[in-house]
Amino acid sequence: MEISKVTFSYNQKKTHLKEVSTTIQNGKITTIIGPNGSGKSTLLNVMSNNLVPQSGEVIIDGKMIQMYSAKEFAKKLAVVHQHNEAPSDMTVEKLISYGRIPHKRIFKGKSAEDEAAIEWAITCTNLLDKRHATLDELSGGERQRVWIAMSLAQKTPILFLDEPTTYLDMYHQFEILELVKGLNQQHNVTIVMVLHDLNQAIRYSDYLLVMKQGELIMDGRPEDIIHDKSVKEIYGVNVLVKKEEASGLYVVPVGI
Repeated sequence: MEISKVTFSYNQKKTHLKEVSTTIQNGKITTIIGPNGSGKSTLLNVMSNNLVPQSGEVIIDGKMIQMYSAKEFAKKLAVVHQHNEAPSDMTVEKLISYGRIPHKRIFKGKSAEDEAAIEWAITCTNLLDKRHATLDELSGGERQRVWIAMSLAQKTPILFLDEPTTYLDMYHQFEILELVKGLNQQHNVTIVMVLHDLNQAIRYSDYLLVMKQGELIMDGRPEDIIHDKSVKEIYGVNVLVKKEEASGLYVVPVGI
């Protein structure tokens, strides 16, 4: 995926993205970080064709994303949004099955390929024992895994996640991030996600895109761009950046 000079505004008073250019590397985990209001989710929404930029372009496989039909694009890229809703009495397996809609032909039932994709998605997300449960019977972490499973059922090479750990406790945050890591490493799914927690982004990302005031101010591998001065520039916080054999690179805030 190539992003070239993308500019976007919700209104005429403020530009929310300013000529953002970058490349999403195949088979890697890329995380978008930055302060609140920096344009992280806006960039993800432009990249997923939910928002159309005023200028610039996003290209997948040599083709501008606006040139794909909705069904074609849904076979290229799946998105887990920050806020998701479904009837509380819907079963896990039923919701996951909706991920197969882009692959269905009119008036046709589930194919063997559909059944295999749904089974794979349920297995990947460790939901085998919950497949017949309704959504109102699940914890927050389990619900998030169901939404990820629905996106996996689309069988796309690229998966976007907008703040997938929001509202989850520490255990379920790491459960989701370990799931994401496994999807990337075991199934070669290219991941792009938005995270608030810098240490989680460092630990689970191959590549970081750093946004501030609508601009991409730096990008690169965490070990190359995360240091005391860069974190101060990004967040306005004084930190110590440390590296240990057991935990790897991590950031310790020490004050403003």
